[in-house]
This record gives sequence, C-alpha cells and structure tokens, in this order.
Amino acid sequence: MAITAAQVKELREMTGLGMMECKQALTETDGDKDAAVELLRKKAGAKVEKKAGRTAADGVISIAVNAGTKIAAIVEVNTETDFVAKGDEFKGFANDIAIRVAADKPADVDGLKAMALKDGNDQTIGNALEALVQKLGEKMDVRRFATIASDNTIGSYVHGNKIGVIVEVKGGSDELARDLAMHIAAAHPQFVSPDEVPEDVKAKEREIFVAQAKESGKPDNIIEKMVDGRLNKFLAEICLTGQPFVKDPDTTIDKLVGAAGASVIRFVRYEVGEGIEKKQEDFAAEVMAQVKGE
Repeated sequence: MAITAAQVKELREMTGLGMMECKQALTETDGDKDAAVELLRKKAGAKVEKKAGRTAADGVISIAVNAGTKIAAIVEVNTETDFVAKGDEFKGFANDIAIRVAADKPADVDGLKAMALKDGNDQTIGNALEALVQKLGEKMDVRRFATIASDNTIGSYVHGNKIGVIVEVKGGSDELARDLAMHIAAAHPQFVSPDEVPEDVKAKEREIFVAQAKESGKPDNIIEKMVDGRLNKFLAEICLTGQPFVKDPDTTIDKLVGAAGASVIRFVRYEVGEGIEKKQEDFAAEVMAQVKGE
C-alpha cells in the first residue's frame, strides 16, 4: 500500500526518528502504525547497542541553582560531536537534568537516571536519554554531577557550555561570588588554599625541587631557601587563594576576598571531556589491513 506523508509525519512525532526510517517501517508493516512503532523500537535498540563502543567525549556543562532547596547543581552530559552538543535540544536536555539534580539531590548517576526528567511527566531521565540517542544518532550519557548545598552565597559561571563552576563563598556579594566562579573557570585552581593540598603532593614536589636545586652546586642552606621559594610558588599556582585575580592581576584572590570580609569555602569546576581518552582512528591502517586481508 502507498504510505502517505501524513503517516510518516505522525510516526516521526511519536518516535523522534528519521523520515526515511519511519517510511521504511510503515512500508514493511503495510501502514500499521503500532507495528511500525514496535519495529522501530527493535531497530533503534540495535542501533543504540552499536553506538555503545563509541566515545562520547564532547558535550555540555549545565548549572542550575534552586532557591528553595538552596542547592547549586553542576552536570556534565556527553555526546560524540560538537555539532550535536551545540543543538538546542541537547542543551535543553542537560539543563533539565541540572534542574532535577538541584531540586532532588540524587545519590548517584544511576539514581538520577531513574528520576523523572520533568515534574508531572512519567518519562525518566534514562528513557529520555535513550530516546535522544535514537533521534540524534550519537552515543550520549550523563557522566557526572556535583552539588553544593549551603545558606552561604553561591556563585556560578559557564563558559561556552564547555567549562562550568559553582563556588560557595561566606560573606561578600553575589558579584564577588560570580567573579570568583569566572576566575576559577579561567585559572583552573586545584585547591582553595595550601592547607588543602595533601602532604604527599607537597613532599613529591619538594623532592623534585631539591634534586633540581642541588645541580646548582650551592650550599645546603641556600638550597633550602631555593626549595622553599619554589614550593611556595607551586602552591600559589595550584591554589585559588594565591592566584592573581584574572580581572586585576596585581591583586591575589586572597586579598580580594579579604578586602570584602569574605572567604571561599569550596568550589567545583567541570570541563567537558576532561579525563576521557578519545579513541584515535587510523583509517590508513584500517585500509592497509583490509588490503592485506588481516
């Protein structure tokens, strides 16, 4: 039987899949809409499985702050390409997840996926994720999230949907908190202050600096001062409080917050794809292997 454009449109709206896939399914099922939906689910499920081995190292960072719960949430949702990551549908999905995390503070990613994507809707985040995979044709996942729950001031900043920061500040203003979040995004500190740096990290760096300083041939008392100076410089670089403020390099963050009678309690900084090993494709090698019959 002939398949009409209206039938294809209706099936696309129901499944979120492509026009040609919907038309083929209707053709194979003689226009039976329910049978076509079942067929597409089977095929789409197989398609999702094929995507499982691919690397989703692109994506977005999304942040939501819930005034009622006093929780700030930051999430990373991954997909394979920047093209999909820039789409409004994908960004909207990530934003909905951040809103859910800020509202309900799930224990982990599995618990989050079992929650409803939106209030008043039975569709879970896990089901919505699978539907988006089927529709957009890329491997996707909710990689991680973090929250800060506090009565203190919470600042947030997202740069290009690729880097996001939430920071808790005791005292100070909303403007200061946002400036600090922006600075953390740009300067990438690892700790708030030297007190938070593990002793084994300090010991390792000191050992390296001692070995370097001994090559100078200077007396031990001079070497000790050299090492202390290098270690202090290292700690200033990796700790927020010792870094020059990005908006005013003549002022350190420690001085900035001190002048405001404030202090930084903690922060979370996410960058899309950090720590994910991207698979490198060697197409020339693949062709050569095929030629050799390997």
